[in-house]
Amino acid sequence: MDNEHIIQAENLVKRFGKLTAVDGLDITVNKGEIYGFLGPNGAGKTTTIRLLTTMEKPTSGSIVIDGHDTRTQFLKARRCIGVIQQQNSLDKDLTVRENIFHHGMMQNLSIRKSKDRMEYLADLMELSGRMGDKVSKLSGGWKKRVSIVCSLIHNPNILFMDEPTTGLDTQSRNMLWKMIRNINNQGTTIFLTTHYIYEAESLCDRVGIINKGRLIVEGTPAELKEMVGKFTLVIVDENGNEHTEYFQDMQSAKKASLNASAGGSISIRPTNLEDVFLELTGGKL
Repeated sequence: MDNEHIIQAENLVKRFGKLTAVDGLDITVNKGEIYGFLGPNGAGKTTTIRLLTTMEKPTSGSIVIDGHDTRTQFLKARRCIGVIQQQNSLDKDLTVRENIFHHGMMQNLSIRKSKDRMEYLADLMELSGRMGDKVSKLSGGWKKRVSIVCSLIHNPNILFMDEPTTGLDTQSRNMLWKMIRNINNQGTTIFLTTHYIYEAESLCDRVGIINKGRLIVEGTPAELKEMVGKFTLVIVDENGNEHTEYFQDMQSAKKASLNASAGGSISIRPTNLEDVFLELTGGKL
């Protein structure tokens, strides 16, 4: 992973009338990393992605994508990025090959270059045997793979993925995680939003947590969990109310559990990123 910044946003603000969706956001993503972006519904995640990908103009603030200021060089910035949105934009009546080739044409690629990239990406995403299938016949996981190939056809330096595994079964989700790692290993920087805590902990080099349009904390998953404590003591009382305490070592957590009042259940588990968010904001992701 390179420490050179490939995404830089400073004091980013986006208002829709009286609603402030993004409120003074500062965010940097390093070249070559997988950056996870977490937050509850309505926190500003999707709006932030739309700003960073130039689909929305900010009310104020600046965005630099791979050295290009989106206010004055948005076309150059766009050529550096690929986007996987929550809803796929594939033509269900076309084959996988036709969809990918169409996206290559939209990116002004030559026929030769489109074919070369298509073959390379189809092999990377294990799609080679499905190229003649109509998209309407594919499962959600396979459609997501096709969407990824379409978004990478022009060889962008950055891939934005907005909740890419939502709605997928466990097997498809794990397969997609493998693909994401493969793409990243080829040198593509990935900006990922997700609702799945384990997904962020498993995939991401660094994570930013947003709440009410503001970035409240940022760091590696290990750094964030260490902020509140590596182990979580969960006490459920006789009325079903849950109470949590955080500790830096298992011994301290066990000692505290011995002093906990009886009547419910007591458990100790590793702290996760939702615990971090809960401790910092009082709410759940």
